[in-house]
Amino acid sequence: MVEHSTRGSRLSLFAAAYVVAWRDFMAILISRSFLFFLLGPLFPIVVASFAGGVGAQLRETVERPQLGLAMASADVAAMQKARAQLAETLGGRVPDTVVLQRLAPGETYDSGKVLAGDRGNVAAVLTGSLERPVLTGTKEQIEDWRGPVALIAASAIKGVPGPAPEVVLHSTASTTASERTGQLVTAQGAQTLLFLLTMLLAGMVLSNLVEEKGNKVIEILAAAIPMDAVFFGKLFAMLAISFVGIAVWGSAVGLFLLGSGANMAAMPAPAVGWPAMLALGVVYFAMAYLLLGSIFLALGSLATTVREVQTLSMPATMMQLVVFFLASFAMMQPGSAAEIFAIVFPFSSPYAMIARAAQQPGLGQHLLALAWQSLCVLVMVRAGSQLFRRRVMKSGPAGVRKRRFFRRRGKAQVSELSH
Repeated sequence: MVEHSTRGSRLSLFAAAYVVAWRDFMAILISRSFLFFLLGPLFPIVVASFAGGVGAQLRETVERPQLGLAMASADVAAMQKARAQLAETLGGRVPDTVVLQRLAPGETYDSGKVLAGDRGNVAAVLTGSLERPVLTGTKEQIEDWRGPVALIAASAIKGVPGPAPEVVLHSTASTTASERTGQLVTAQGAQTLLFLLTMLLAGMVLSNLVEEKGNKVIEILAAAIPMDAVFFGKLFAMLAISFVGIAVWGSAVGLFLLGSGANMAAMPAPAVGWPAMLALGVVYFAMAYLLLGSIFLALGSLATTVREVQTLSMPATMMQLVVFFLASFAMMQPGSAAEIFAIVFPFSSPYAMIARAAQQPGLGQHLLALAWQSLCVLVMVRAGSQLFRRRVMKSGPAGVRKRRFFRRRGKAQVSELSH
Protein backbone atom coordinates (compact mmCIF):
# COMPACT_ATOMS: atom_id res chain seq x y z
CA MET A 1 0.00 0.00 0.00
CA VAL A 2 2.82 2.33 0.92
CA GLU A 3 4.63 1.36 -2.29
CA HIS A 4 1.56 2.19 -4.39
CA SER A 5 0.97 5.62 -2.85
CA THR A 6 4.62 6.55 -3.10
CA ARG A 7 4.88 5.50 -6.73
CA GLY A 8 1.70 7.35 -7.58
CA SER A 9 2.98 10.61 -6.02
CA ARG A 10 6.21 10.64 -8.02
CA LEU A 11 6.96 13.46 -10.42
CA SER A 12 6.77 12.84 -14.14
CA LEU A 13 9.94 12.08 -16.05
CA PHE A 14 10.16 15.57 -17.53
CA ALA A 15 9.38 17.37 -14.26
CA ALA A 16 11.84 15.23 -12.29
CA ALA A 17 14.57 15.76 -14.87
CA TYR A 18 13.94 19.51 -14.73
CA VAL A 19 14.21 19.51 -10.93
CA VAL A 20 17.53 17.64 -11.03
CA ALA A 21 18.87 19.82 -13.84
CA TRP A 22 17.94 23.06 -12.09
CA ARG A 23 19.43 21.83 -8.81
CA ASP A 24 22.76 20.87 -10.38
CA PHE A 25 22.89 23.97 -12.60
CA MET A 26 22.42 26.42 -9.74
CA ALA A 27 24.74 24.49 -7.41
CA ILE A 28 27.58 24.75 -9.93
CA LEU A 29 26.80 28.26 -11.16
CA ILE A 30 26.97 29.89 -7.70
CA SER A 31 30.01 27.94 -6.56
CA ARG A 32 33.42 29.57 -6.29
CA SER A 33 35.00 26.83 -8.35
CA PHE A 34 32.94 27.90 -11.37
CA LEU A 35 34.98 31.11 -11.61
CA PHE A 36 38.18 29.08 -11.83
CA PHE A 37 36.47 26.90 -14.42
CA LEU A 38 35.81 29.98 -16.56
CA LEU A 39 39.40 31.16 -16.13
CA GLY A 40 40.81 27.72 -16.97
CA PRO A 41 41.21 28.20 -20.76
CA LEU A 42 42.87 31.58 -20.15
CA PHE A 43 46.13 30.03 -18.97
CA PRO A 44 46.90 27.94 -22.10
CA ILE A 45 45.96 30.95 -24.25
CA VAL A 46 48.42 33.15 -22.36
CA VAL A 47 51.13 30.50 -22.63
CA ALA A 48 50.46 30.05 -26.35
CA SER A 49 50.62 33.83 -26.87
CA PHE A 50 53.97 34.06 -25.11
CA ALA A 51 55.26 31.07 -27.07
CA GLY A 52 54.09 32.62 -30.34
CA GLY A 53 55.81 35.90 -29.49
CA VAL A 54 59.06 34.17 -28.64
CA GLY A 55 58.86 32.14 -31.85
CA ALA A 56 58.27 35.29 -33.91
CA GLN A 57 61.28 37.00 -32.34
CA LEU A 58 63.36 33.90 -32.94
CA ARG A 59 62.41 33.82 -36.62
CA GLU A 60 63.32 37.48 -36.95
CA THR A 61 66.74 37.00 -35.40
CA VAL A 62 67.63 33.98 -37.56
CA GLU A 63 69.45 35.07 -40.71
CA ARG A 64 68.62 33.70 -44.13
CA PRO A 65 70.92 30.86 -45.20
CA GLN A 66 73.56 31.89 -47.71
CA LEU A 67 75.15 30.17 -50.70
CA GLY A 68 78.93 30.38 -50.57
CA LEU A 69 80.81 30.84 -53.87
CA ALA A 70 84.31 29.39 -54.30
CA MET A 71 85.00 29.57 -58.02
CA ALA A 72 87.23 31.27 -60.52
CA SER A 73 87.12 35.05 -60.35
CA ALA A 74 85.30 35.41 -63.69
CA ASP A 75 82.73 32.77 -62.74
CA VAL A 76 82.10 34.45 -59.40
CA ALA A 77 81.49 37.78 -61.08
CA ALA A 78 79.14 36.23 -63.63
CA MET A 79 77.19 34.36 -60.92
CA GLN A 80 76.84 37.49 -58.80
CA LYS A 81 75.59 39.55 -61.74
CA ALA A 82 73.09 36.88 -62.87
CA ARG A 83 71.84 36.42 -59.31
CA ALA A 84 71.24 40.17 -58.87
CA GLN A 85 69.28 40.40 -62.12
CA LEU A 86 67.13 37.34 -61.36
CA ALA A 87 66.40 38.59 -57.85
CA GLU A 88 64.63 41.62 -59.33
CA THR A 89 62.01 39.29 -60.78
CA LEU A 90 62.03 36.23 -58.47
CA GLY A 91 62.72 38.03 -55.20
CA GLY A 92 63.38 35.84 -52.17
CA ARG A 93 63.26 32.62 -54.20
CA VAL A 94 66.84 33.28 -55.29
CA PRO A 95 69.35 32.39 -52.53
CA ASP A 96 71.65 35.04 -51.12
CA THR A 97 75.27 34.53 -52.12
CA VAL A 98 78.54 35.32 -50.41
CA VAL A 99 82.03 35.04 -51.93
CA LEU A 100 84.19 32.62 -49.97
CA GLN A 101 87.23 32.56 -52.23
CA ARG A 102 88.20 33.47 -55.78
CA LEU A 103 90.18 30.47 -56.97
CA ALA A 104 93.29 30.67 -59.09
CA PRO A 105 93.62 28.31 -62.10
CA GLY A 106 94.14 24.76 -60.83
CA GLU A 107 93.38 25.67 -57.19
CA THR A 108 90.95 23.43 -55.22
CA TYR A 109 88.63 24.23 -52.36
CA ASP A 110 87.57 22.02 -49.40
CA SER A 111 83.84 22.71 -49.12
CA GLY A 112 83.23 20.13 -46.37
CA LYS A 113 85.80 21.71 -44.07
CA VAL A 114 84.28 25.15 -44.54
CA LEU A 115 80.74 23.93 -43.84
CA ALA A 116 81.90 22.16 -40.69
CA GLY A 117 83.60 25.32 -39.44
CA ASP A 118 82.22 28.69 -38.42
CA ARG A 119 81.66 30.65 -41.60
CA GLY A 120 78.63 32.74 -40.75
CA ASN A 121 75.33 31.47 -42.11
CA VAL A 122 76.69 29.56 -45.13
CA ALA A 123 74.36 26.59 -45.74
CA ALA A 124 75.93 25.27 -48.97
CA VAL A 125 79.01 25.90 -51.11
CA LEU A 126 79.12 26.17 -54.90
CA THR A 127 82.38 25.14 -56.59
CA GLY A 128 83.39 23.90 -60.03
CA SER A 129 82.64 26.00 -63.10
CA LEU A 130 79.63 27.57 -64.74
CA GLU A 131 79.34 24.61 -67.13
CA ARG A 132 79.76 22.00 -64.36
CA PRO A 133 78.75 23.54 -61.02
CA VAL A 134 79.18 21.42 -57.85
CA LEU A 135 76.82 22.13 -54.95
CA THR A 136 77.87 20.83 -51.51
CA GLY A 137 75.69 20.83 -48.39
CA THR A 138 73.04 18.88 -46.54
CA LYS A 139 70.69 16.78 -48.64
CA GLU A 140 67.65 18.90 -47.91
CA GLN A 141 69.44 22.17 -48.63
CA ILE A 142 71.04 21.17 -51.92
CA GLU A 143 67.77 19.65 -53.16
CA ASP A 144 66.03 22.93 -52.34
CA TRP A 145 68.68 25.07 -54.10
CA ARG A 146 69.35 22.78 -57.04
CA GLY A 147 66.90 24.51 -59.38
CA PRO A 148 67.76 28.14 -58.49
CA VAL A 149 71.51 27.46 -58.75
CA ALA A 150 71.07 25.84 -62.17
CA LEU A 151 69.01 28.84 -63.32
CA ILE A 152 71.63 31.31 -62.09
CA ALA A 153 74.44 29.35 -63.75
CA ALA A 154 72.54 29.12 -67.05
CA SER A 155 71.84 32.84 -66.94
CA ALA A 156 75.50 33.53 -66.20
CA ILE A 157 76.56 31.51 -69.28
CA LYS A 158 73.97 32.77 -71.78
CA GLY A 159 73.32 36.12 -70.21
CA VAL A 160 70.10 37.30 -68.64
CA PRO A 161 67.68 38.76 -71.20
CA GLY A 162 66.58 42.35 -70.90
CA PRO A 163 64.19 43.61 -68.24
CA ALA A 164 61.27 41.29 -67.68
CA PRO A 165 57.97 42.51 -69.13
CA GLU A 166 55.48 43.87 -66.65
CA VAL A 167 52.71 41.38 -66.03
CA VAL A 168 49.21 42.86 -65.83
CA LEU A 169 47.28 41.32 -62.95
CA HIS A 170 43.51 40.72 -62.92
CA SER A 171 42.31 39.29 -59.61
CA THR A 172 39.01 37.53 -59.00
CA ALA A 173 37.09 37.22 -55.77
CA SER A 174 37.45 33.45 -55.76
CA THR A 175 37.74 30.34 -57.88
CA THR A 176 36.24 26.89 -57.55
CA ALA A 177 39.55 25.53 -56.30
CA SER A 178 39.98 28.32 -53.74
CA GLU A 179 36.40 27.87 -52.49
CA ARG A 180 36.90 24.14 -51.99
CA THR A 181 40.18 24.73 -50.19
CA GLY A 182 38.58 27.37 -47.99
CA GLN A 183 35.64 25.12 -47.15
CA LEU A 184 38.04 22.32 -46.25
CA VAL A 185 39.90 24.66 -43.91
CA THR A 186 36.61 25.74 -42.32
CA ALA A 187 35.51 22.10 -41.93
CA GLN A 188 38.78 21.16 -40.26
CA GLY A 189 38.62 24.15 -37.92
CA ALA A 190 35.01 23.40 -36.96
CA GLN A 191 35.82 19.76 -36.24
CA THR A 192 38.82 20.66 -34.10
CA LEU A 193 36.93 23.29 -32.12
CA LEU A 194 34.01 20.92 -31.55
CA PHE A 195 36.35 18.18 -30.35
CA LEU A 196 38.30 20.45 -27.98
CA LEU A 197 35.17 21.92 -26.41
CA THR A 198 33.60 18.49 -25.94
CA MET A 199 36.70 16.98 -24.35
CA LEU A 200 37.22 20.05 -22.14
CA LEU A 201 33.67 20.19 -20.81
CA ALA A 202 32.36 16.62 -20.75
CA GLY A 203 34.57 15.56 -17.84
CA MET A 204 32.38 17.53 -15.42
CA VAL A 205 29.63 14.93 -15.79
CA LEU A 206 31.84 12.13 -14.54
CA SER A 207 33.22 13.94 -11.50
CA ASN A 208 29.79 15.23 -10.48
CA LEU A 209 28.21 11.76 -10.44
CA VAL A 210 31.05 10.17 -8.47
CA GLU A 211 30.90 12.95 -5.87
CA GLU A 212 27.18 12.42 -5.31
CA LYS A 213 27.65 8.66 -5.12
CA GLY A 214 30.07 9.21 -2.26
CA ASN A 215 27.67 11.31 -0.16
CA LYS A 216 24.60 9.14 -1.00
CA VAL A 217 22.73 12.00 -2.70
CA ILE A 218 22.42 10.03 -5.93
CA GLU A 219 20.86 7.10 -4.08
CA ILE A 220 18.28 9.38 -2.54
CA LEU A 221 17.41 10.82 -5.93
CA ALA A 222 17.29 7.37 -7.52
CA ALA A 223 14.83 6.17 -4.91
CA ALA A 224 12.60 9.24 -5.14
CA ILE A 225 12.38 9.79 -8.91
CA PRO A 226 12.95 7.71 -12.06
CA MET A 227 16.61 7.01 -12.64
CA ASP A 228 16.25 8.11 -16.27
CA ALA A 229 15.21 11.54 -14.97
CA VAL A 230 18.33 11.71 -12.79
CA PHE A 231 20.59 10.96 -15.72
CA PHE A 232 18.81 13.31 -18.13
CA GLY A 233 18.74 16.05 -15.52
CA LYS A 234 22.45 15.80 -14.83
CA LEU A 235 23.33 15.66 -18.51
CA PHE A 236 21.33 18.76 -19.40
CA ALA A 237 22.52 20.62 -16.30
CA MET A 238 26.13 20.07 -17.32
CA LEU A 239 25.25 21.00 -20.90
CA ALA A 240 23.71 24.27 -19.69
CA ILE A 241 26.84 25.01 -17.62
CA SER A 242 28.94 24.30 -20.71
CA PHE A 243 26.87 26.77 -22.74
CA VAL A 244 27.43 29.41 -20.05
CA GLY A 245 31.18 28.81 -20.29
CA ILE A 246 31.13 28.90 -24.09
CA ALA A 247 29.09 32.13 -24.02
CA VAL A 248 31.64 33.78 -21.72
CA TRP A 249 34.63 32.55 -23.74
CA GLY A 250 32.96 33.37 -27.05
CA SER A 251 32.13 36.90 -25.90
CA ALA A 252 35.73 37.44 -24.80
CA VAL A 253 37.09 36.17 -28.11
CA GLY A 254 34.54 38.25 -30.04
CA LEU A 255 35.51 41.43 -28.21
CA PHE A 256 39.17 40.69 -28.83
CA LEU A 257 38.60 40.13 -32.55
CA LEU A 258 36.43 43.23 -32.76
CA GLY A 259 39.11 45.30 -31.07
CA SER A 260 41.81 43.91 -33.33
CA GLY A 261 39.80 44.74 -36.46
CA ALA A 262 39.33 41.11 -37.59
CA ASN A 263 36.52 40.45 -40.04
CA MET A 264 34.67 37.13 -40.25
CA ALA A 265 33.80 37.92 -43.86
CA ALA A 266 37.47 37.38 -44.71
CA MET A 267 37.29 33.80 -43.44
CA PRO A 268 36.44 30.98 -45.88
CA ALA A 269 32.64 30.77 -45.96
CA PRO A 270 31.03 27.33 -45.36
CA ALA A 271 28.71 25.83 -47.94
CA VAL A 272 25.59 26.37 -45.78
CA GLY A 273 26.53 29.96 -44.89
CA TRP A 274 27.75 31.37 -41.60
CA PRO A 275 24.36 31.74 -39.80
CA ALA A 276 23.40 28.12 -40.46
CA MET A 277 26.96 26.96 -39.69
CA LEU A 278 26.96 28.64 -36.29
CA ALA A 279 23.51 27.24 -35.46
CA LEU A 280 24.55 23.74 -36.51
CA GLY A 281 27.75 24.11 -34.52
CA VAL A 282 25.75 24.78 -31.35
CA VAL A 283 23.40 21.84 -31.97
CA TYR A 284 26.16 19.40 -32.91
CA PHE A 285 28.16 20.40 -29.84
CA ALA A 286 25.11 19.62 -27.71
CA MET A 287 24.76 16.22 -29.37
CA ALA A 288 28.47 15.40 -29.07
CA TYR A 289 28.36 16.46 -25.42
CA LEU A 290 25.26 14.41 -24.63
CA LEU A 291 26.65 11.33 -26.39
CA LEU A 292 29.95 11.50 -24.57
CA GLY A 293 28.24 12.51 -21.34
CA SER A 294 26.02 9.44 -21.47
CA ILE A 295 29.14 7.29 -21.62
CA PHE A 296 30.69 9.19 -18.72
CA LEU A 297 27.52 8.74 -16.69
CA ALA A 298 27.62 5.00 -17.31
CA LEU A 299 31.28 4.96 -16.26
CA GLY A 300 30.39 6.96 -13.17
CA SER A 301 27.90 4.27 -12.19
CA LEU A 302 30.78 1.77 -12.22
CA ALA A 303 33.25 3.91 -10.25
CA THR A 304 33.23 4.53 -6.52
CA THR A 305 36.44 6.58 -6.10
CA VAL A 306 38.27 9.28 -8.03
CA ARG A 307 41.03 6.81 -8.81
CA GLU A 308 38.55 4.48 -10.46
CA VAL A 309 37.16 7.43 -12.42
CA GLN A 310 40.60 8.19 -13.83
CA THR A 311 41.12 4.55 -14.75
CA LEU A 312 37.75 4.17 -16.45
CA SER A 313 37.83 7.53 -18.22
CA MET A 314 41.05 6.72 -20.06
CA PRO A 315 39.40 4.26 -22.51
CA ALA A 316 36.65 6.80 -23.19
CA THR A 317 39.22 9.51 -23.90
CA MET A 318 41.16 7.25 -26.24
CA MET A 319 37.92 6.33 -27.97
CA GLN A 320 37.21 10.02 -28.54
CA LEU A 321 40.61 10.50 -30.14
CA VAL A 322 39.95 7.57 -32.47
CA VAL A 323 36.52 8.99 -33.29
CA PHE A 324 38.03 12.39 -34.06
CA PHE A 325 40.64 10.89 -36.37
CA LEU A 326 37.93 8.85 -38.08
CA ALA A 327 35.86 11.97 -38.71
CA SER A 328 38.93 13.86 -39.95
CA PHE A 329 39.76 11.05 -42.38
CA ALA A 330 36.14 10.89 -43.57
CA MET A 331 36.19 14.64 -44.20
CA MET A 332 38.93 14.10 -46.79
CA GLN A 333 36.88 11.35 -48.53
CA PRO A 334 33.44 12.88 -49.29
CA GLY A 335 30.89 10.31 -50.40
CA SER A 336 33.11 7.36 -49.50
CA ALA A 337 32.26 4.40 -47.28
CA ALA A 338 34.43 5.94 -44.55
CA GLU A 339 32.33 9.11 -44.51
CA ILE A 340 29.06 7.16 -44.46
CA PHE A 341 30.31 5.07 -41.54
CA ALA A 342 31.45 8.21 -39.68
CA ILE A 343 27.99 9.74 -40.17
CA VAL A 344 26.12 6.64 -38.99
CA PHE A 345 28.41 5.84 -36.04
CA PRO A 346 26.85 7.91 -33.20
CA PHE A 347 30.02 9.23 -31.56
CA SER A 348 31.63 10.44 -34.79
CA SER A 349 28.39 11.64 -36.36
CA PRO A 350 28.47 15.23 -34.95
CA TYR A 351 32.05 15.74 -36.14
CA ALA A 352 31.39 14.28 -39.58
CA MET A 353 28.22 16.31 -40.05
CA ILE A 354 29.73 19.65 -38.99
CA ALA A 355 32.43 19.07 -41.61
CA ARG A 356 29.75 18.17 -44.15
CA ALA A 357 27.97 21.45 -43.37
CA ALA A 358 31.11 23.34 -44.31
CA GLN A 359 31.57 21.45 -47.57
CA GLN A 360 28.07 20.65 -48.86
CA PRO A 361 24.92 22.81 -48.98
CA GLY A 362 21.50 21.64 -47.84
CA LEU A 363 19.95 21.32 -44.37
CA GLY A 364 17.74 18.24 -44.84
CA GLN A 365 20.61 15.84 -44.21
CA HIS A 366 21.33 17.56 -40.90
CA LEU A 367 17.75 17.10 -39.69
CA LEU A 368 18.06 13.35 -40.31
CA ALA A 369 21.44 13.21 -38.58
CA LEU A 370 20.15 15.11 -35.54
CA ALA A 371 17.15 12.78 -35.25
CA TRP A 372 19.47 9.76 -35.33
CA GLN A 373 21.82 11.27 -32.75
CA SER A 374 18.91 12.15 -30.44
CA LEU A 375 17.69 8.55 -30.60
CA CYS A 376 21.17 7.30 -29.71
CA VAL A 377 21.34 9.68 -26.73
CA LEU A 378 17.99 8.38 -25.46
CA VAL A 379 19.05 4.74 -25.80
CA MET A 380 22.43 5.23 -24.12
CA VAL A 381 21.03 7.27 -21.22
CA ARG A 382 18.41 4.62 -20.52
CA ALA A 383 21.03 1.88 -20.72
CA GLY A 384 23.30 3.79 -18.35
CA SER A 385 20.50 4.42 -15.88
CA GLN A 386 19.55 0.74 -15.85
CA LEU A 387 23.16 -0.21 -15.25
CA PHE A 388 23.36 2.25 -12.38
CA ARG A 389 20.14 1.00 -10.83
CA ARG A 390 21.34 -2.61 -10.95
CA ARG A 391 24.63 -1.73 -9.30
CA VAL A 392 23.49 0.79 -6.69
CA MET A 393 19.80 0.14 -5.97
CA LYS A 394 20.13 -3.65 -5.84
CA SER A 395 17.21 -6.05 -5.67
CA GLY A 396 16.51 -8.46 -2.84
CA PRO A 397 15.30 -7.92 0.78
CA ALA A 398 18.22 -5.62 1.64
CA GLY A 399 17.73 -3.67 -1.55
CA VAL A 400 13.99 -3.25 -0.88
CA ARG A 401 14.65 -1.86 2.61
CA LYS A 402 17.34 0.38 1.16
CA ARG A 403 15.03 1.75 -1.54
CA ARG A 404 12.22 2.39 0.98
CA PHE A 405 14.59 4.27 3.27
CA PHE A 406 15.99 6.47 0.50
CA ARG A 407 12.55 6.94 -1.06
CA ARG A 408 11.17 8.49 2.13
CA ARG A 409 14.12 10.88 2.35
CA GLY A 410 14.22 11.62 -1.36
CA LYS A 411 10.52 12.34 -1.68
CA ALA A 412 10.78 15.16 0.84
CA GLN A 413 13.91 16.67 -0.74
CA VAL A 414 12.60 16.52 -4.30
CA SER A 415 9.32 18.13 -3.21
CA GLU A 416 11.26 21.03 -1.68
CA LEU A 417 13.29 21.46 -4.91
CA SER A 418 10.21 21.35 -7.15
CA HIS A 419 8.56 24.13 -5.12
